[in-house]
Amino acid sequence: MQEALPTKSWFLRFGVLSASVLLCVNAAQAKVSAAEAERLGKDLTCVGAEKAGNKDGSIPAFSGKWLGTPPGIPYRPHVGQFSPDPYANEKPLFVVTADNMSQYEDKLTDGQKAMFQKYPASFKIPVYPSHRDFRYSDEICAAIKKNALGAELTDGGLGVKSFKGVIPFPIPKSGQEAAWNLIMPHRAWTEVVDRDTAVVAADGKTVWSRTLNTNLVPFNDPSTLGDALEPSGVAAYALLTVLKPEREKGTVLTAIEPNTYAKDKRLAWIYDAGTRRVRQLPEFGFDQPMAGVNGRMTIDSDRLYNGSPERYNWKIVGKKEIFVPMNTYKLNNKLKYSDLLRSGHANPDYMRYELRRVWVVEADLKSGYRHLYAKRVHYADEDNWHALIADYYDGRGKLWRNAIANYYYAYDMKAWEVGASFYHELSSGTYIAYNLFQEMPRAPILNKGDLKPNQFSPEALRSMGN
Repeated sequence: MQEALPTKSWFLRFGVLSASVLLCVNAAQAKVSAAEAERLGKDLTCVGAEKAGNKDGSIPAFSGKWLGTPPGIPYRPHVGQFSPDPYANEKPLFVVTADNMSQYEDKLTDGQKAMFQKYPASFKIPVYPSHRDFRYSDEICAAIKKNALGAELTDGGLGVKSFKGVIPFPIPKSGQEAAWNLIMPHRAWTEVVDRDTAVVAADGKTVWSRTLNTNLVPFNDPSTLGDALEPSGVAAYALLTVLKPEREKGTVLTAIEPNTYAKDKRLAWIYDAGTRRVRQLPEFGFDQPMAGVNGRMTIDSDRLYNGSPERYNWKIVGKKEIFVPMNTYKLNNKLKYSDLLRSGHANPDYMRYELRRVWVVEADLKSGYRHLYAKRVHYADEDNWHALIADYYDGRGKLWRNAIANYYYAYDMKAWEVGASFYHELSSGTYIAYNLFQEMPRAPILNKGDLKPNQFSPEALRSMGN
């Protein structure tokens, strides 16, 4: 850990509604017919994925044989144990390199191709067997089916009605519906994460920060799952406490995400440990830079996309078979940052890619709106709707940044959780290693159910800071 983070407006611009806040907006789907909804759980999984594998068998049929911890794996939930890898004995089927990438061109995103071009000697994509072994609970699947039959977009797509939590549009009919699926896939009800962030320059010099992230997503409460959200209610709460650098230690941010963006907006307050004062932050989101990342990551790119969809026109490009990170237990386990972080990109030896069907969802900036990214293309896994890869384009239409989010099935929550994420700036060679916890004494604690809304109020900030 070589350099101190810049102090100027560090926390003010720290957009991290951490993991599971930025998720929580609200979404909904256009109603589908009863006949279409009946496909869920039959030829489609309960989230709308094709149960069948692909033609050559390289993507298997959905088995969903495991709910929670697989048999024979020792795991104690809600204590911060790192998740054992059920596929630990597997070896890559093959490795995509700059030399052979032309063979796999149709299975790569533009951002991946650009990474091979920039780092021909070191960037690799190790491709492992694809697995579709984990599933959601019956309760979650029931809520998703209710969404299919009843949820609807309102207020030009900024609000919803009859949304029951989890994935709003299992059978999306438009790009805007797909956008809400990106914003609101199923995430942790409660989440406590000790998180490191590293800015890795092209020469390998690294700048570090550390935060404690605490998040509460009320509509994922198992006791209320399937109940309709109140339009005026709160979708998510986030609390972020700075642990490093030392001069920022004790600074606390709290943020509240609304159920609808039609009338409400994301609210945020900050407690400054130096002045012992609490103040409300102005507009918080979109392309405001996150702190500690030298301006190379926007607030709305946490989990690749979050927050209001209002600045973009959205479209479903279709489904494709792409090499994407999934079942990334090896990466999201105990290991040394010095072994993981290399110049240009993470060490490929710790990465795991699988061939999977993904939704390709494109967002183009609306006329009259401002954003650093004029276009963004998201690749979302069909089995869970989490965005795994995103390619970001500048105002000239040039590919600017490539990002990957490494998901694994978390036994605590019996659902998929985001792990280490990497944001690559193709021009400079700098990248952000985000949501690192590999050197922490504990892994993320998910769905323990010990958080309450009053812990996230502006009034609670002073005591949190102390």
